[in-house]
Amino acid sequence: MRLLLNWFLSALAVWIVAHVLPGFHVSGFGAALIAALVIGFINATIGLLLKILTFPLTLLTLGVFWFVINALMLKLASALLSPGFSVRSFGAAFVGAILLSLVNMMLKWLVHPSHDHN
Repeated sequence: MRLLLNWFLSALAVWIVAHVLPGFHVSGFGAALIAALVIGFINATIGLLLKILTFPLTLLTLGVFWFVINALMLKLASALLSPGFSVRSFGAAFVGAILLSLVNMMLKWLVHPSHDHN
């Protein structure tokens, strides 16, 4: 159940980012669900491999290079899912990767708040 909720929240994040970021387009919430699934699969396979291979560069850039990898993964998903999900430029993909991370983190925080009361 938690996996389905996280998938829904990721799709909601894609949908929100598409509504606020020019150059980042999703044709509807159904397309956002498919995009979230494909982005997750790409990040879990190719993205993970790239993050492992480029870890030294990520250390040198203090983690900023991970956004470059995430942007490339968004562009790949866009190429696979166009026209339902499209990202026009690398700049839109880069900013979209940052916004997706932030929106996804915020949505998951709202749904799964910490139970620590120290």
